[in-house]
Amino acid sequence: MTYREWATPLTIGSFLLIAATGVLMFFHLDSGLNKLAHEWLGWIMLAAVALHSTMHFKSFQRYFSRPAALAVILLFVGLFAASFVAPSGQSSKSPPALAIEAVLNAPLDKVAALAGKDTQTVLAQLDSAGLHAAADQSLSAMSGERGQQMQALKIVFAPPQ
Repeated sequence: MTYREWATPLTIGSFLLIAATGVLMFFHLDSGLNKLAHEWLGWIMLAAVALHSTMHFKSFQRYFSRPAALAVILLFVGLFAASFVAPSGQSSKSPPALAIEAVLNAPLDKVAALAGKDTQTVLAQLDSAGLHAAADQSLSAMSGERGQQMQALKIVFAPPQ
C-alpha cells in the first residue's frame, strides 16, 4: 500500500478514536485507558492529517484562497489563541497544578500527615536522599529548584517499603 492509500483511512480511524474518547471525557464517562488513548493516540491523528494534507496538497492549498474557508480557519486559530486566556477572577492553572502548589507550600509536618506518615520518617527519608528540611519548612522553601521539589514529593508520597 502506498502513502496515498493509507492517508485517508488513518485520518478517518484516528478521528473516530479522538472524537469518541473526547465525547466520553466531556461527559465524564471515560474509563480505563480512554484519556490516555485520547492524549497519546492523538499524535497518530496529527501525523495522519499531515500525511493526508501532503497527499492532497493541491486541494488543501485551494482552501487558503477561498474567503469563506479562510474565515473559518482563522476563526479556529482565534479560538485556539483565546483558549489561553483565563476567565477573570480564575487562575490559569489547572486544579492538579493548584493542588501540587498547595502541597509544596504547606509545612512539611502537614504534608507528612497528608501522606499518612509521621514527620520524623519523612524528614529521615528526605535526609537520606540529600534533601535537608525542617518540620515547619515547606518543600518549596527547602529548595527553589522545581526538580528537587518534585523529587521531594516523590519521596514523601512513596508507599512504605
